[in-house]
Amino acid sequence: QVQLVESGGGLVQAGDSLRLSCVANGRTDSTTVMGWFRQAPGKEREIVAAIRSSTGATYYTDSLKGRFTISRDNAKNSVDLQMNGLKPEDTAVYYCAATTNILTIPRSRYDYGYWGQGTQVTVSS
Repeated sequence: QVQLVESGGGLVQAGDSLRLSCVANGRTDSTTVMGWFRQAPGKEREIVAAIRSSTGATYYTDSLKGRFTISRDNAKNSVDLQMNGLKPEDTAVYYCAATTNILTIPRSRYDYGYWGQGTQVTVSS
C-alpha cells in the first residue's frame, strides 16, 4: 500500500504563487509515476502534471505549461507542484496521485491507483 500526504494549499490572490508538496509513504516502489490532478466544483477531475521517477520525464496539461512546474525528489519519494501566476480559474481541490505504470505517463485519473486526500487551493480575484 501507498499513502500520499499532500500539503501547501491555501487562499491566495490572483498573481500569487503556491507550492504544493506530496510525500509517499509505504510501498514506494509503486510510485513509478507521480502526478497532480485538480477538481473544481461541478467539474471532472483533470490532470495538471505528472512526472516519471526513473527519467524525470514530465507531462503538463497544455493550458498550464509555463505557469506550473512539477518536480520530484526520489530520495524523499516526494513530488512538488510549483504554481505561479495563479488565476481564479485555478481554484480547485488538488490531489496527488501515483501509479505503477512503467510504459507511459498516464493522463487519465483512472490509471492512477493511489490518491492523496486533496488540498484546497483558492485564488481570489
